[in-house]
Formats: sequence, C-alpha cells, structure tokens
Amino acid sequence: MSIQQNLEHILSRIRSAERRAGRPEGSARLVAVSKTFPAEDVRTCHDAGQRVFGENKVQEALGKIPSLPPDTEWHLIGPLQRNKVRKAMEHFTLIHAVDSLRLAQFMNTVAQETGKRPRILLEVNVGDENSKFGFSPEALEREWPELAALDHLEIAGLMCIPPPVENPEEARPYFRRLRELKETLSRKGGAPLTELSMGMSHDFETAVEEGATLVRVGTAIFGGRSYAPAP
Repeated sequence: MSIQQNLEHILSRIRSAERRAGRPEGSARLVAVSKTFPAEDVRTCHDAGQRVFGENKVQEALGKIPSLPPDTEWHLIGPLQRNKVRKAMEHFTLIHAVDSLRLAQFMNTVAQETGKRPRILLEVNVGDENSKFGFSPEALEREWPELAALDHLEIAGLMCIPPPVENPEEARPYFRRLRELKETLSRKGGAPLTELSMGMSHDFETAVEEGATLVRVGTAIFGGRSYAPAP
C-alpha cells in the first residue's frame, strides 16, 4: 500500500480503538515517526493530511524541517543529549524523552537563559529494564516535587517504551502502569500532565485503549527502515 493508504488505515484503527475505550474521537493523536525516512516521504505523508512527525535525532530533523510547510509539528522522540538541548528547544514542539531529573534541571536553566518554555514529557522505564533510560516509577514519584518546581519547563505528561512483547496484550499492564502513574502525579499537583505518549506500530491500539494521547507509528506508515551500515 502507499503511504497515504497506510496512513488512512492507521488513523481508522486509532478511531476504532477510541470507540472501544469509550473515548472521544481525536483524543489520541498520531505521531508519524519519520526517523531515517527521506524528506520526500514525510512530504507525501503531509500531503495526505498528517501534521505531526517524530524524529529521533536533532541533526537528522534539522535536515528535513526546511523541506516541510510551516504548519508541520515536530516532536523529538529519541534521547536528548545536553549539547543538543538548545537546538531541540528551538525546533521541536514537544520533547518526549526527558529521562532524568538532572537533564530536566539543565533544560530548565537553558530555558531561563533563552526565554523559552519548552513542552516536555518525562520518560518512564515502566519495565524496570537495565537496558533502557528513564525514571523508575518509584524515583519519579520521589523526585516529582523537584520536577514540578522547574518553572521554565511545561511538563505535559509521561512517555514510555515497554519491554518487547510478542502479543500487544502483553504490553497492556505497562501502558496501564504509566496511566496510573500519571493519575497519581496529577493528584499531587504541580503540572497538568495531559499527555501520555505510548504505543508504537505493533501495539498502538492497546495503548489507545489504555489512555494514550500520542501514539508513535513509523514502519506501519512508511514501510521498513534501511539503516546505514556503521562506519
């Protein structure tokens, strides 16, 4: 199928998942993950009506952003290095993967210096995996007062990548855990926490059923990725 057909199919599946969960249509938004795909593919997807795109690396995104119309919304979904914080704040509407108190504090300082107030999500390691970055749920609850006090950041919600599973249903407890953590932190106050970024090509419908407001789908729209060989 074409990129346009794939996009329409994914959007239809998102709407169906919303209905199953009794959620309003449009309450879950699609982030089309365009990392490693050329700007021409992103433009094709934009022409088909998609406006929100996710990139893993700041530098790669900077090569595509000038090629797309100004109504395009860019999200940084990959790890953020300190030396890329200023550029990320300048070019991305939402930064999904703020994975530590230390990084958040550094971003708050940069935001104060530059007069910006970036919109961010806190990455949570819901599976307690040693191989992944992010706050443990326990650490996030413990450090929440310090995070909520960072007044030059807009903490919009939480993000997770659950452990790899064969069946999307196996991811449900992790999505539910993130939603429940968001609800716990919201009761504590300090930030609105309206966003839940969770679910990818293989499990986004389950994520929507569990409350995702942003789902990150790439290969199901653009096709398989071709990664350049390591030098």
